[in-house]
Amino acid sequence: MNKPYIIGIAGGSGSGKTFFLKRFLNHFSDEEVCLISQDDYYFPVAQDMTPEENKLYDFDKPSTINADQFEKDIKTLISGEVIYKEEYTFNNPNIVPKMLEIKPAPIVIIEGLFIFHFKPIEELLDMRIFIDAHESVALERRLKRDLIERGYSHEDVMYKWTNHVVPAYKEFLLPYKDGCHKVIINNSNTAEGIQAVTDEISEELRKQVLGKA
Repeated sequence: MNKPYIIGIAGGSGSGKTFFLKRFLNHFSDEEVCLISQDDYYFPVAQDMTPEENKLYDFDKPSTINADQFEKDIKTLISGEVIYKEEYTFNNPNIVPKMLEIKPAPIVIIEGLFIFHFKPIEELLDMRIFIDAHESVALERRLKRDLIERGYSHEDVMYKWTNHVVPAYKEFLLPYKDGCHKVIINNSNTAEGIQAVTDEISEELRKQVLGKA
């Protein structure tokens, strides 16, 4: 197997990174692309944390990620081997974690907040994509996600945003923006703009990597 083409996709919380990825992946078959997410490499935290402990726990630090295992699994994929990983559920008791099977493919997508900050991982990337959004738009999206999907209160979301999310974005992600190959501004909640961008990038990759028109 030839070395796959490695794409790193990063964006701050609420930038619309997940929406971008869904649209982007729709351009390829499972045999053509695979995705490995930093979110599944958080070190486990106590399941019996109190609500106050959960609010104070800062997920937005590189030290909360098992970067060594993340790097190891990425290199396993690059070498052509399958990896198995239990998804991380952010201590949400209402979610039963799934066992993820990630198969190697000609295009490997690595996504996460710190992928440009983790130098051994950043050095593996052939293309770096930065998804960005205005802070007010990002906060609105973060509120919607955390209130519904992760069961946090409005107060908890705002505490984490002010004390964890924004400082981490400014320290561990924003400094790498100018060094990315593509910077995508995603302030709209409609699909047209993102669809056009993913159309363009996927067409480029189909020709360059997959040899298809």
